[in-house]
Amino acid sequence: MRYLLTKKVKIILIVAALLTAGLIVLSSVLGNTIGDVVVQTVLQPLRVGTAALTDKAEQLYDYIFKYEQLQAENASLREQLAQMQEDSRDVASIKRENDRLRQLLELLKEHEDYELVDSYIIAWNSNDWSYSFTVNRGSSSGIAPGMCAITESGAVVGVVSEVGTNYAVIKSVLDSSLDISATIASSGYSGIVSGGYATGHLGKLRMDYLPSAAVVRNNDQVVTAGSTVYPRNLILGHIVDWAMNDSGIAKYAILEPAADIDSLEQVFIITEFDAG
Repeated sequence: MRYLLTKKVKIILIVAALLTAGLIVLSSVLGNTIGDVVVQTVLQPLRVGTAALTDKAEQLYDYIFKYEQLQAENASLREQLAQMQEDSRDVASIKRENDRLRQLLELLKEHEDYELVDSYIIAWNSNDWSYSFTVNRGSSSGIAPGMCAITESGAVVGVVSEVGTNYAVIKSVLDSSLDISATIASSGYSGIVSGGYATGHLGKLRMDYLPSAAVVRNNDQVVTAGSTVYPRNLILGHIVDWAMNDSGIAKYAILEPAADIDSLEQVFIITEFDAG
């Protein structure tokens, strides 16, 4: 044991001597004291580690800063895109309105007796049996219950059923409770048109009480017969099918509505016309 300790001590002394000699040589070469060399030797790894951490911190800061810049740019681009889309919708809406007004002018050339109030749909209220919507004009604009609503091309939309100061409810032609006297334009045969849901024809119109001998053809146009509510010859729709009713003594016809009710934006209410 004593021999081993002596041997270990000798080894330690030899290593220390070598390190001391190495430090003396290094200090001579570098021109520094041994203490400086020791300090530099110990601190150098710390300096390297600190520099590495500083570089990482700078990289992280640059990443976060650039990320925030990208976020701000993305938000700005989204806002610009939303504005462009809104502008595009506005332009498209104005174009549709101009197209409607041009068609309306042509209609008024043929019906100079019509007094019209334009209105926009602001709410829908529909179920299986009834089909109505609300517009943004009311009694303050001269609208009253029982007035007829049409499209710019003269297709029947429905009739005013309720009025407030600045709104009106219009019961559409698809409503099963609405009955309109009508005729087949090509033959003059008359009947009553109402919404087709009650008879299993959702989204269509049904013309009842046609004579059994009536000549009915697909694509024949059906128009209003004329009354104190509906001017004569407003378009209701065209025939897509027909058959005998259950009694076998009269015919009925199924119509495709002339007005595309579900896509309406604007309707025109006839406040006055010559019923004579």
